[in-house]
Amino acid sequence: MADGTSVADGVATIVEAVRTGGDAALASYVERFDATEGASVLVSPAELGAALTALDPDVRRGLEVAIANVRAVAEAGVGEPMDVTLPQGHTVTLRELPVRRAGIYAPGGRNPYPSTVVMGAITARAAGVDEVVVCAPGSHPVILAACALCGVDAVYRMGGAHAVAALAHGTESIARVDVIAGPGGLWVQEAKRLVSRVVGIDGFFGPSDVLVLADGAADSALVAADLLAQAEHGPGTLSVICSDDAALLDAVEEELRAAPDTGAVAVTVLVDGPAAALAFSDGFAPEHLELVGVGMEALAPEVRAAGCLFVGREGATAFGDYVAGSNHSLPTGGAARYASTLNVRHFRRRMSEVRIGGAAGALARAGAPIARAEGFDVHAESMEMRETA
Repeated sequence: MADGTSVADGVATIVEAVRTGGDAALASYVERFDATEGASVLVSPAELGAALTALDPDVRRGLEVAIANVRAVAEAGVGEPMDVTLPQGHTVTLRELPVRRAGIYAPGGRNPYPSTVVMGAITARAAGVDEVVVCAPGSHPVILAACALCGVDAVYRMGGAHAVAALAHGTESIARVDVIAGPGGLWVQEAKRLVSRVVGIDGFFGPSDVLVLADGAADSALVAADLLAQAEHGPGTLSVICSDDAALLDAVEEELRAAPDTGAVAVTVLVDGPAAALAFSDGFAPEHLELVGVGMEALAPEVRAAGCLFVGREGATAFGDYVAGSNHSLPTGGAARYASTLNVRHFRRRMSEVRIGGAAGALARAGAPIARAEGFDVHAESMEMRETA
């Protein structure tokens, strides 16, 4: 985009061009922004198979553990239909239905993120989605191998706002999806916001953060390692420790000062005790929250606002990033006050099935007066006609 073009304006231009221009417009953006080097946008099954064959065995074993654990946790969240019989004698059934098609965005950047493919694709599959596709700028071999292990239906060698637009609106060669999930840079997030009028999205993701609540019994080296692990995400990342023990904070600060500068922001916070630490955490609503030490670990049942909670000395957030089974696509920027981790509900929708039957009379006598109070006489009449049928 030309200098002076805002992200919102630039994204809007791209999304509209792909919406109206289809494959031709998409191809122009792929040529401009994606390093495909003449390769087809659609990755062939042969290339996926070759990437899986060449995958480092240790990485493959790790991904297989991640896939199994993420699948097990995700499947536990699938709701069964529930029948509710009301006093008037009718039944309302609460049904959960998977969407038909989901698109997973695997961001590019400095490094490939096969774990993001796992978190999105396996959760969508566990939700019952018929077709799962992945957009992966650059399509690093480890990303392709992860896609093969996850059994995705198609992989597109593209990223950015144009990829989001293609998933949301469809083109001649790419069918539109019902839900788009996955993190990305500012242009991707703005594109998701823009297309959320026509497609479901998992949320908006900003810089990552971690908050550690620790007491004096915590191991400063382990706490510092967890803060520094989060700092690997680079500029904008926020790593915070909150404690009622000044000596622990001093020890952690010393560890942090000795580490390379990644551009992340590290903060230490001294509080009076666990209650004050919990109040600080609830106001922060961190993406990742660690509780370390008996006094802090006892707060676990009271935590109301955190993307994912890790309890105990061994609870490094890095386990959740890869193999614990919890999803690592978490609300950021304080959104944990109201938003959830990526889960099967992002790929499913609830629908009510209503069977009135013999309850029509009782319900009409209750409902018709309300309809007339709102000025909808025909609504009332449509109920009353059943009362006498």
